[in-house]
Amino acid sequence: MSTASDSPIVASAGARLSESLEDYLEAILAIEQEKQAARPKDIARRLSVSPPSVTAALQNLSARGLVNYAPYDLVTLTPTGRRLAADVRRRHDALRRFFVNLLRLDAREADDVACHMEHALPPHALERLVDFMDFMEDSPHGGVTWSRTRGFGLRSVEPLPADATQHATTDDSGVAEAPVAIATDASPAD
Repeated sequence: MSTASDSPIVASAGARLSESLEDYLEAILAIEQEKQAARPKDIARRLSVSPPSVTAALQNLSARGLVNYAPYDLVTLTPTGRRLAADVRRRHDALRRFFVNLLRLDAREADDVACHMEHALPPHALERLVDFMDFMEDSPHGGVTWSRTRGFGLRSVEPLPADATQHATTDDSGVAEAPVAIATDASPAD
């Protein structure tokens, strides 16, 4: 069970933010990046909530020192609010990348699932997932393979054969391109 000390987003005085308040921070961050500041009606539109709900959430976030808010004025994140909002977005993006790039869910479904999971994932699990996704995208081995019995494994890259010029490819204009290494599965396929 998660406690305030191991929750993903802990606001001032150790009080954990609700999923709803995390969503407000994420929405305000996105709107600020588009327009420099958010208006309550922009937030209501983005989250599909009523203006009174936005007002209540902004008052709550303001009391926690996470947003700069006054009635009938623009809304901006404080430095702490920006840090927390960026963390929510980072979790959401890592989960979405996992669902789209590895599990091959369509983008809309992946976004919906990521939105629900980003609030519940413990920080240590999220960090491992982010590290894994970064490794997958930056791997010099060309990615991974997957089998139902063994799970994920590295895809190895064989050294270029001695007759590498025979493996050179040509582009659409017929110009030879540099030879490429041949990626193979590190383990036999199932």
